[in-house]
Amino acid sequence: MSNDTITDMNYFEIQHALDRVLLTVSKPGRYAGGEYNQVVKDWSQIQTRVALAFPDIYDLGMSNLGMMTLYKSVNDQNDLLAERVYSPWIDMEEVMRRENIPLYSLETKHALTDFDLIGISLPYEQLYSNVLNLLSLAHMPLLAKDRDEKFPLVIAGGHACYNPEPMTDFIDAFLIGEGEEAIVDVARCVGEWKAQGKVGGKTELLSRVAQLEGFYVPSFYKVDYNSDGTIQKVTPTHADAPLTVLKRIVPVMPPPVTRFIVPSIDIVHNRAPIEIMRGCTRGCRFCHAGMVTRPVRERSVEEIVQAVGEMIRSTGFEEVSLLSLSSSDYGEISTLVKAIGERYAGKNLSVSLPSLRIESFSVDLMDQLKDTKRNGFTLAPEAATERMRRIINKFVPTEQVLETAREIYSRGWHTIKLYFMIGHPSETLEDVQAIADLCKAVRAEGKKIMGHRAQVNAGVSTFVPKPHTPFQWSPVADVETSKQKQALLKSQLRGLKLNWNNPFETQLEAWFSRGDRRLGKVLLEAHYRGAKFDAWHDHFSYETWREAFAAADLDIAFYNYRQRSETEIFAWDHIDAAVKKKFMLQDWQWSQNEKTRVDCRDQCFACGILPKFSQLRQNTPAEAWECPTVTPKELRGQLLVSNTVSLEAIA
Repeated sequence: MSNDTITDMNYFEIQHALDRVLLTVSKPGRYAGGEYNQVVKDWSQIQTRVALAFPDIYDLGMSNLGMMTLYKSVNDQNDLLAERVYSPWIDMEEVMRRENIPLYSLETKHALTDFDLIGISLPYEQLYSNVLNLLSLAHMPLLAKDRDEKFPLVIAGGHACYNPEPMTDFIDAFLIGEGEEAIVDVARCVGEWKAQGKVGGKTELLSRVAQLEGFYVPSFYKVDYNSDGTIQKVTPTHADAPLTVLKRIVPVMPPPVTRFIVPSIDIVHNRAPIEIMRGCTRGCRFCHAGMVTRPVRERSVEEIVQAVGEMIRSTGFEEVSLLSLSSSDYGEISTLVKAIGERYAGKNLSVSLPSLRIESFSVDLMDQLKDTKRNGFTLAPEAATERMRRIINKFVPTEQVLETAREIYSRGWHTIKLYFMIGHPSETLEDVQAIADLCKAVRAEGKKIMGHRAQVNAGVSTFVPKPHTPFQWSPVADVETSKQKQALLKSQLRGLKLNWNNPFETQLEAWFSRGDRRLGKVLLEAHYRGAKFDAWHDHFSYETWREAFAAADLDIAFYNYRQRSETEIFAWDHIDAAVKKKFMLQDWQWSQNEKTRVDCRDQCFACGILPKFSQLRQNTPAEAWECPTVTPKELRGQLLVSNTVSLEAIA
């Protein structure tokens, strides 16, 4: 049935239909709403309504801190409302299509077409196919060009939008960067246009959105290609479209979410998370998040400790996770951990502190959390030879890894989880063998301390060179090479728990991480062939995607297996993540010579984030920041933003 022949139900009809069908599907709590702490506003009193969509099931989406942060940002405004929507599981989708039930919000059961704005969170590329399925279930045209002003404006944001090009056929506008303020700005922009009678139609609305800081309207740009398929140029075609779109940066982290919605069913991470720090100064060359979330900003110890108490009181959660890219780098981490341990001693509170550095200090931190259950302790060496660690700029001597393991086992942890990546540039089978050797060596240290109770779990993923990182010029390891390396690890690590990813799934992630807007045809073809839930192993079909590439007359190898020329124009070059391309190119060249950089706290390498941050929030001329000899001390004096900002980290 085409979208044109479907008449959407109103929210009363949707509720009535749900009353009939919900008990016929698995986990009906996914679709019922009504959870504790949800926000329900009077639609008759609110002019601008936002649907926040996570294109995967409730069990995963409810754990997403980004979604809850946006939910709070919008609902804190008296003139706006936000409601949630998640992708239904296969059985519920079948029921919805059979009964013609449109995709609806959990809070009030309004169809998505009743909203003024749909904001889609895209943290990773495997969700792209679910976006098309979500639009189909919402009874909306898939292509942005086919949706006029009668439909909600569809925007997307998240880490998978730093290269938005493969999704440009389907999304009206992308938010590049951080969303807490931007979601309110774009909602008000839509509301003002709506109040003015939608003057000028959708083109006028897109023109207004394009003028908002951090928003990219892809229909206002034209892409020309060279004869070899590479990009010749990207040209704005509208007066309001900037030549490059600079990411949105929130200078001071806003108050954290504390009134989390308590889920109706058990979810993947049933806990209260709080982001203690944003950004990272380590400079790992493979790390997309570390590059695009610069500069570092921190919350104060007092704010975090107080928020933990509010979370416990408002949700009843007994586990709190202190989130950041590198928790050990938080400026007052010892003070914070001590304060939480003392304030909530005896409260049966479990506190997790992920993303710790490989050093004894990290073990000391976890040891201070007296009430924390001693489950697995996670370390991420990423590579097992010192040569590879220099290439990826995560240099940790092997003896330091072993010393940290000894500290962990001696403090009572039974299991150490080690995370590695295969497929890095210049990696050899000897480097992969070293992963197995290191896992065995860590387990041997544990056996010396606690005998056979000592366990090692190894997680090995396949590296994808991400945009806006120094490795964006690198090719992707082909499937056969990845299988060979995985086979080596499986043969060497019998008796240890080993997790690995499907190398075919890595190919999909790489296509859409590094592809151009021509891949929209591939996405559409795959959708018509049934592609969805590609992040789920039992639903991913490589054959479906291979057929879609063939139907779109595009070459898989072109996108994944060639090393990019240092002069090549990338599909994402008009998206400015505030770290200079020339800095990343230099870092790529350094990696090939095994040359490392120290932490940005110790030396500024003029990556570009400081002048961009200054221009955005301090009105300081960019020229003042171009000198690479400016010291961190001088920068701290010039870039004083707030006492909640880690100025040392920014430097």
